[in-house]
Amino acid sequence: MRVIRIDTSAATILLTEAPAPKVRDRQTGEIAKDAVSGEALMTVGVVFIDEGDSSLIQVTIPESGVTDGLTVGAPVSLPGLIARPWESVFNGQQRHGIAYRATAIAPGAFQMAQAG
Repeated sequence: MRVIRIDTSAATILLTEAPAPKVRDRQTGEIAKDAVSGEALMTVGVVFIDEGDSSLIQVTIPESGVTDGLTVGAPVSLPGLIARPWESVFNGQQRHGIAYRATAIAPGAFQMAQAG
């Protein structure tokens, strides 16, 4: 599937849910791992605000990419943010969506309004 790189340079990204382990199997509690490195994965909830539009999204991050100093409601940065469309069939029903992934999450800063 295609990977779409997301330009975050002009966006404001606010943390809405603290980092938590990404669960691969809800019945067993198995934590999801990166297919290449084997590293445990985390998810965070953020609101992505760009050009007056906002979206609530869940972003997957490797555990080593979660930095200290994160505060719910505060701005964050998501270096290497990508979107990957997906689709699958579950119990005979077609499902689809967009999965978001970043290499890290760190405290960020509010974007300054452009004088105009």
